[in-house]
Amino acid sequence: MRVALVAGGVAIAGLWWVNTIAGSLSGPGAIVTALGRVTGLFAGYLVLVQLLLLARLPWFERAVGLDRLTGWHRGLGTNTVVLICAHVLLTVEGYSLTASHATLSEAWTVLSTYPDMLKATVGLALFLLVGITSGARLRRRLSYEAWYWLHVSAYLAVALAFFHQTSTGADFRGGDPRHVAARLLWTAMYGAVALAVLWWRVALPVRGWFRHRLLVEQVVPEADGVVSVWVRGRNLHQLGGRAGQFLLWRFATPGHLWTAHPYSLSAPPTAHRLRLTVKDAGDHSRAMARLHPGAPVLAEGPFGHFTAQQANRDRVLLIAGGSGIGPVRALAEDLTNQPTPAGRLRRRGAVTVLYRASAATDLALAAELDSLADAGLLTVHYLVGRRTELGGDPLAPAALAALVPDVTDRDIFICGPAGMNATVQRSLRRLRVPRRQVHVEEFSLR
Repeated sequence: MRVALVAGGVAIAGLWWVNTIAGSLSGPGAIVTALGRVTGLFAGYLVLVQLLLLARLPWFERAVGLDRLTGWHRGLGTNTVVLICAHVLLTVEGYSLTASHATLSEAWTVLSTYPDMLKATVGLALFLLVGITSGARLRRRLSYEAWYWLHVSAYLAVALAFFHQTSTGADFRGGDPRHVAARLLWTAMYGAVALAVLWWRVALPVRGWFRHRLLVEQVVPEADGVVSVWVRGRNLHQLGGRAGQFLLWRFATPGHLWTAHPYSLSAPPTAHRLRLTVKDAGDHSRAMARLHPGAPVLAEGPFGHFTAQQANRDRVLLIAGGSGIGPVRALAEDLTNQPTPAGRLRRRGAVTVLYRASAATDLALAAELDSLADAGLLTVHYLVGRRTELGGDPLAPAALAALVPDVTDRDIFICGPAGMNATVQRSLRRLRVPRRQVHVEEFSLR
């Protein structure tokens, strides 16, 4: 990824260099304006990279994983917004130095007389809004739905900003063959990314509904604030979903259609049924309990690498908390039915589940885990209670080693709240479990 990103950056720098006339960088105004040009080119390039990272390209997602792609997208976002702001400030300041005008006066001249600048200004405002709401503190305060739609507005921002790039950008405007070639290449890049987003994020999910006809079958309460949603359809094996993976779900009912939420499969998928188990963590997840049978379902995916195929050892430890019990429960059953890497059936005790909950009423899918345990397919330990009640953290290094003495010899899958995941990973480092044996699922689109 870094190599491709740097290679693209070098190409953008080359575009700027080729279109810079020898001797034109004389005087502070010209130099500052040139810096505005190059920051604008890099900002436009990073915007395309941002869109491609979350365009749901299947080969890209399978190779990297949507969680890492989302992390890269989030990491590049700040740099992109900083470059956009730098482009605006440097360009206006460069123009004002060249024309010997006040900066604010020159800014008004640019806005009122240059083509497509009003569109670009609206686009800038939207980019700033997206950047501000991406900060961790404000992001936590926003509802998922508000955050989602603010980030959808980034597509509008990209479209609005594009027009001023080709109409006023010094590297693109005019009839010089170099500028014509650059304009055609830039337009083709933006067009290709737009087609990728429309195809993979819009057309394919809609086509998938006509192919699989996903409908809500039933909603089953599992515990306090936890429900399972059974979805039926046809030829669901063609989705290629595996236990432990997640999909982005849209339900064609009021309050659900306009946002896509990531929920994991909580049972191994079959050719006709899928199940997701959702814990009340906000307006959308709370409303899942009110879904009606027969509601159409649009789904993107599956995504994620939290699957039995990641287990390279005969013995496996699964650690779940909160809504993480969904993918862990599905993975537990799948692992007991899968042969070991050596091709042998897993023996009793080869799969162990640790289920962390603050109270017994928070335990979901426990009856299903107990059924698998009664059949001799796995071992389950319920770690129920607050740390003050238990006399310590049941996921601390000593407690983990006591519960699972051979923990260092197992593949370990962890899925739960961020705090629990971090605690378990610290404990495993203290126990000197090799990093390659630890698999964590902690995914959020924001």
